Amino acid sequence: MAARDGSRVLASPLRSLPALGQSRSMFIQTETTPNDDSLKFIPGVPVMTNNGTAEFTEAKSSIGSPLALRLFGIDDVRSVFYGPDFVTVSKQEDSQWNVLKPEIYSILMEHFSSQAPLFRDAAAQEAAGPQDTKILDTDSEIVAMVKELLDTRIRPAIMEDGGDIEYRGFDENTGLVKLKLKGSCRGCSSSSVTLKSGIERMLKHYIPEVQTVEQVLDQEEEIALDAFSDFEKRLEEKEKDNEKNKKQDLSQYMSL
Repeated sequence: MAARDGSRVLASPLRSLPALGQSRSMFIQTETTPNDDSLKFIPGVPVMTNNGTAEFTEAKSSIGSPLALRLFGIDDVRSVFYGPDFVTVSKQEDSQWNVLKPEIYSILMEHFSSQAPLFRDAAAQEAAGPQDTKILDTDSEIVAMVKELLDTRIRPAIMEDGGDIEYRGFDENTGLVKLKLKGSCRGCSSSSVTLKSGIERMLKHYIPEVQTVEQVLDQEEEIALDAFSDFEKRLEEKEKDNEKNKKQDLSQYMSL
């Protein structure tokens, strides 16, 4: 579970609550996540209804949500994720949170204090938050069990860290469960540990038919992963060349 960093910002009072006859001030808290480039912002009011989630990885995909679109207007914001009671914002690796947070706070406080809708319409909300773990009449007993475990045991734990998982399918011949990591889990260095040590172990424990869990990557994630692998290979080759040159220099020195 992520630890709160104690950051709190006092915004303008929310609208008066008719039932109480008084106004309430908004406090936005932040929580760190396992991903240094993602922060979890907690406005103290519901964000997504029905325990749903929604993710936007570019400004074009956020047109249906005015809040996400405004957040993408901040330089170096890479993605926006809505949870039941939080908003996770992810930044570019080379940017600094102390530069981005004030503007993020301002946009979040303005939105939630005005009680503006999160989406332009119901169609936009449905498009942003797929009901991937909804049990269908066509699901097999195994698939239904996988979805139930994901929804009731695994998803709540991952949301504590500002992320989520999306069910992408189950191969009953191989026992392979396909999942997509979202929010702060996207691109996190510990995501493979989360998949294998956490999710896979729990699914295999309760459902013997499950043999392994595999992460599904978007095209942009695959490109980034390939680029990182190429970079690591180049570094390794450079280190080998340097070591070889050192040995040659030493050999020449000893022959003098």
